[in-house]
Amino acid sequence: MAQADIAALLALGAAFFIAIGNVMHQRSAHEVTDEPVGNVALFTRLLRDRQWWLGSLVAGVGFGLQAAALGLGSVLLVQALLVTSLLFALPINARATGRPVSATQWVWAALLAAAVALIVTVGNPTPGQSRGALEVWTTVVAVLAPVLVLCVVGARMLAGRPTAAVLLGVISGALWGVFAVLTKGVVERLGHGVWAVVSAPEVYIWAAVAVAATAWQQSSFRAGSLAASLPTMTIAEPVVASLLGILVLGETLRPGDRGWALLVAAIAVMVAATVALARSEAQTSSEVGSR
Repeated sequence: MAQADIAALLALGAAFFIAIGNVMHQRSAHEVTDEPVGNVALFTRLLRDRQWWLGSLVAGVGFGLQAAALGLGSVLLVQALLVTSLLFALPINARATGRPVSATQWVWAALLAAAVALIVTVGNPTPGQSRGALEVWTTVVAVLAPVLVLCVVGARMLAGRPTAAVLLGVISGALWGVFAVLTKGVVERLGHGVWAVVSAPEVYIWAAVAVAATAWQQSSFRAGSLAASLPTMTIAEPVVASLLGILVLGETLRPGDRGWALLVAAIAVMVAATVALARSEAQTSSEVGSR
């Protein structure tokens, strides 16, 4: 079996466990307290919540599989397949809530699966290097940091409005995209031994990004309707990760001259299906959490 095929299987496994973790985290973010709390206070309370930790453990298994997948395949391949976590979230929520999956949801699920399959096959993503140059990362930080800061400021100014949850979702999704790209470099360092990992500065940046992404994720869930936050995070992560995979790691898409139109159409369908499924899944979780 080719490395890309193994990476694809690992990515699908990661999507399954991450879907379970996300469902549990969504419920915890709304059930942990009825009081209005800030980002730090919310995260502190969640650190004392057993259900949140169980969800984190399950999601941790998913991140481990994601890391293994990134060690074998490209960021473009792995992140495209991780979008299928929404497909797993449908039956998981149906099981947890007793609500059957609607016919409309199954149609969007089928479209999402078909779109992801086309992106992976027609796009023919090719791996690049495992780690980006410092100069390139400096440029990324210079561009991305101001955008995230503006999102933070905007979320505070619009507190209580749905837009705040969207802006916080952008922050979380972007950070998880950065985390995915950094994970590929950490996995590469792991192949040189434990000391190579411990002595690499990027490992500590990688860990800090994971903590920050988790904290902003919970804040986004808490800031408003999950139907506003979840689609944003689900789209922002693969978009940022894929762009960084191309710009930082030198990965490429090779659909051929006649494949670009089909690839663009597949990406558009994936975005539309992801938003539709994320909204329906989030709405179900929100209804359960309000009971």
